[in-house]
Amino acid sequence: MRYYTFVDYATQAYLAVVGLLILCFHNATVPSWRWLLTLHVLGMVLIHLLIHWVGRSRPAGVLNFLRHFYPVLLYAVFFCETGSINRMFFSQYLDPAVIRCEQSLFGCQPSVRFMENLPWLAVSEIFYASYFSYYIMIGGVGIALFLRNRQQFFHYVSVVSFLFYICYLIYIVLPVIGSRVFFRQVAGYELPVEFQKLAPTEPYPGAVTAGVFFRLMLWIYRVFEAPGAALPSSHVAVALCTVYFSFRYLRPIRFVHLAVAVLLCLSTVYCRYHYAVDVLAGLLTAAILVPLGNWLYFKFTGPQPPAP
Repeated sequence: MRYYTFVDYATQAYLAVVGLLILCFHNATVPSWRWLLTLHVLGMVLIHLLIHWVGRSRPAGVLNFLRHFYPVLLYAVFFCETGSINRMFFSQYLDPAVIRCEQSLFGCQPSVRFMENLPWLAVSEIFYASYFSYYIMIGGVGIALFLRNRQQFFHYVSVVSFLFYICYLIYIVLPVIGSRVFFRQVAGYELPVEFQKLAPTEPYPGAVTAGVFFRLMLWIYRVFEAPGAALPSSHVAVALCTVYFSFRYLRPIRFVHLAVAVLLCLSTVYCRYHYAVDVLAGLLTAAILVPLGNWLYFKFTGPQPPAP
């Protein structure tokens, strides 16, 4: 359609696919399905009108800002929605299956043992700060590219959005809470008794809970986290996607960015948000979807000149 870009097609496709899933597969776990479906249709209409209005009249100010930034503004909304519709296909979370896989692969639960072996404030703060850096990576790389080169920014937003949308679809179909289930942090869900014995007697060492970044992440998860959004780890997949754009467009920071991203991958397990399998799945997701997102972006947009 005229004025549409790759990210517009991807966003509209996501809204349409999730809307159809809600319409066709809603059950007792989605009591507000009619409202959600209405919001999806309304969102598609408003985005379409925004794209065409800005494309025809080319206004400055707020509308022009929304035209280019609206996918970023939807990430948190779509993410939170997954937590309310992710039991349409499986009535229970799939954590027991992942825990069995972890036990088979590693002979233990890495998300329990990692912190137990390094229960020190200095170590935990490095890992929790690395985990928090995820939000800085997404926004920081985006702002840097927006100020540097708008076409590079559009490229970045397109591929990151595509990656997010695929992860969100997986969360809706395959709900896995993550290793937080060992510490009873998700209201209304408790692991089967046979798996509870794998949890430590103390959820977090006292030294760890004294950390500033531990408390910051605790608040973020209380306010924004959606249960069932662990496999694959979007923290890992999206962080590696931002690293790709540092290597492509922001070369002076690329190695520092990569080092922080490696710490972030480790922190997802140390901080007890993800199973080790989630991290491996996040790596695989990035390895597949970043090249695919690039290919789709250039197929819709055409080749760009190399970055200076």
